[in-house]
Amino acid sequence: MRLIVNGKPFLMLGAELHNSSSSSLEYMRPEWPRLASIPLNTVLTPVYWELLEPTEGHFDFTLVDGLIQQARQYNLHLVFLWFGSWKNGLSSYAPLWVKQDTRRFPRVIASGNKETEILSAFGAATLQADSRAFAALMRHIREIDSRDHTVLMMQVENEVGVLGDSRDRSPAANQAFNSPIPAQLAQYLRQHRDSLFPQFRKIWDAAGDKTSGTWSEVFGSGPDADEMFMAWNYGRYVNQVAAAGKAEYPLPMYVNTWLRGPNVPPGEFPSGGPQPEVIDLWRAAGSAIDIYSPDIYRTNFEDWCNWYHQAGNPLFIPETSGGERGQANVFYALGEHSALGFSPFGIDSWNDRDNLLGKSYSVLMQIAPLLLEHAGAGDMTGFVLDKQHPSTSATLNGYRLEISLDRIFGGQADHGFGLIIAIGPNEFIGAGSGFRVKFAPQSPGPPNAGIAYIEEGTYSSGVWIPGRRLNGDESDQGQYWRFSAQRTGIERAVVYRYE
Repeated sequence: MRLIVNGKPFLMLGAELHNSSSSSLEYMRPEWPRLASIPLNTVLTPVYWELLEPTEGHFDFTLVDGLIQQARQYNLHLVFLWFGSWKNGLSSYAPLWVKQDTRRFPRVIASGNKETEILSAFGAATLQADSRAFAALMRHIREIDSRDHTVLMMQVENEVGVLGDSRDRSPAANQAFNSPIPAQLAQYLRQHRDSLFPQFRKIWDAAGDKTSGTWSEVFGSGPDADEMFMAWNYGRYVNQVAAAGKAEYPLPMYVNTWLRGPNVPPGEFPSGGPQPEVIDLWRAAGSAIDIYSPDIYRTNFEDWCNWYHQAGNPLFIPETSGGERGQANVFYALGEHSALGFSPFGIDSWNDRDNLLGKSYSVLMQIAPLLLEHAGAGDMTGFVLDKQHPSTSATLNGYRLEISLDRIFGGQADHGFGLIIAIGPNEFIGAGSGFRVKFAPQSPGPPNAGIAYIEEGTYSSGVWIPGRRLNGDESDQGQYWRFSAQRTGIERAVVYRYE
């Protein structure tokens, strides 16, 4: 899966604003030139149900219109985040007329009959109102933007799930939990038994991989069954909201996930959100969601990329860390997983004098055509190196590439990152910082590999413009393809084989 904009594949190099920044066009006015200069090509920003529909049935699109117009002035695209019924598991951006009417718009009931401020996924009127508002938003975006395509994607809700308990314990929820699992889910389990996410299959197998019975009978007792139950019901709700919007304007739609920590029980993270172990339940509940996306702030970045880029789910990272981590991780996400896009959070509050993200994005924008051309072809790799993980390897076009931290005057770089693309039988493009590469043949032919030459350079409109020829100290006299830790750049290496 690739994003297609104006008939061409598009690589999203973006960043997300803080939650409340785009509630004011005046606040945003000086932000746009700074965002464009980073450089970004896409800004992720919320649209708020409470401001879109301040009184029931009356919609105000002033903010939406203004954000689209401001983005266009700086040739930036937008991804709108629909802060509807839920944001970070809570319901703080719902309109006041929804918050005040707890009978019509019921809340989650936690253990001990404790009413929360979380809108319940079992509220039929809530689902109807949220879907109507989202459909109105999508209809309006189609009317004003279907020609220009400023808005590329939609996030439906934000980090949904029950906080404070493993599931909703309202009367409607209890009745559903103690009833047989829906026939739609049972059919999905039978039809997709061999292609389920491994994390889900493990839990289901442990409970006996049954396709009938109550939620406890099918998924076991305790928090696992509670999380499965909430995943189905959030999936059903959010898919219906997304479907209502797609009926008006079928932009790609995704949901994002507040990721669980190790040994953290459901309820301490939003229970029912699309964690890897429950994505199949979301898929069973509806087909309007195109992508299940992780908000990755944890240090095991590579693990989360692997867990989300499986079973046909493309990788899109709508929230993550910036700074040195973001500068490096984007190379891994794009090079190893052909990610659709990358977006660190809170860009409007950064005071990054060195503009680390910009250094990476400036390079990646140059090679974006190559990244898109080679996505999924098996001839590209991405990596992040540090003192704990100083080396890795990859096999591309008949060569084994031994990739390690660069050596500097006998010492070793503290960190390195990059990606490598095999663009021909003996030709490679690399980008990044602080690593070096040794080539070894892995296909029939002469047993040794040497470096014919290395060029640093740039891409302009898809054309390689060579700079210095790096065949001396900069390549250890032809022994290694090296990327200095002092810069983030692009190089081209041509190798040869000999007896």
